[in-house]
Amino acid sequence: MNAKKIGITGWGSVSALGSDKNEIWESYLNHQHYFKKQTFLQTADWCAPLSSSAKEIVDAIHNEKHAYKNLDPSVIFAIAASRLAIKDSNWENVDKEFGINIGSSRGATTLFEKYHSDFIESKETSPLCSPATTLGNIASWVATDLETNGPAISHSITCSTALHAIINAVVWISSGHTNRFLAGGSEAPLTPFTLAQMKALKIYSSATDDYPCKAMDLQKQKSSMILGEGATSFNLEASPTNAIAYITGIGYGVEVIKNGASLSADALCMQKSMRKALNNHNPNSIDVVIMHSPGTVLGDLAEMQAIEAIFDNNLPLLTCNKWKLGHTFGTSGALSLEMALLMIQHNHFINPPYLKTQSPIKEIKKIMINAVGFGGNAASIIVEK
Repeated sequence: MNAKKIGITGWGSVSALGSDKNEIWESYLNHQHYFKKQTFLQTADWCAPLSSSAKEIVDAIHNEKHAYKNLDPSVIFAIAASRLAIKDSNWENVDKEFGINIGSSRGATTLFEKYHSDFIESKETSPLCSPATTLGNIASWVATDLETNGPAISHSITCSTALHAIINAVVWISSGHTNRFLAGGSEAPLTPFTLAQMKALKIYSSATDDYPCKAMDLQKQKSSMILGEGATSFNLEASPTNAIAYITGIGYGVEVIKNGASLSADALCMQKSMRKALNNHNPNSIDVVIMHSPGTVLGDLAEMQAIEAIFDNNLPLLTCNKWKLGHTFGTSGALSLEMALLMIQHNHFINPPYLKTQSPIKEIKKIMINAVGFGGNAASIIVEK
């Protein structure tokens, strides 16, 4: 991929699974989901809000400074995850010359809906509206909070946003412009208008069984996507000696847009991204693929067909986490990467409990993570022990 070995030396996250690595791993080990019913529109719908421990951290930051009271939850989530990441890698005690790339699919959904509602009612809006809802808010405020001196980048590449941030950080480090980068995603989509958009697509779960999101289940008759919220930030370094895992493959791919979701029946964009990521890798060396698998009928099937096209008859172990913590849009790939690192650290494969148990392997060394979003824009990365 490049001459420099780029390693992940730490990370931080806030999600429905928690905010502490041990807490998050324990959440993965049980067979329960972390969905709750909340009323956003006229009826109560499934969603995956932050855990109580994660919400406590987020609320403390929100009330920490007057300026933070005017920030969207997506920004506060990113600050929380980034502080945890910095502490995890002990970057608090090194120079502040590192880059930041934290993206979001939807951005400041809570504030945008609030300000727009106020405008419809009064035909006026707050002077805070424009600065508080711009997408650049996320990385800029994280940089301000951490007092960094490197580049601060925000972007939206729908649901593959976080993996594209990781890829971008890899390229920055490989170029020699910086030796360290903080990269990830943040999403706070639990709002009435965002939920209404998903329900309009006819993909939202109305299930009442034990697992309301059946991600990866190709036998399901109805789509079962559920929204979740959270943020994750990773510390990437050039040739570290204390890496949890190394990023040894990056890939990306797009499709010709033919419909709103822009994903073909065999997910051509994902085939492209996986092939690029597998450059210089034997496909048989991949132990696990963490699928994007949002829980939709067509999306799950398309990704499976793409994986079968790449790996043929030698499929690696397949898993995902949206059955447990929901679809967090722009940060979903980052939460999948977190899952990958935890499985590598603990040498333990997490299988969705409602699917057939897959044959275990002795050691998990190499994992591919997929993400894809509207616009037919896919990303894949490979992390290696």
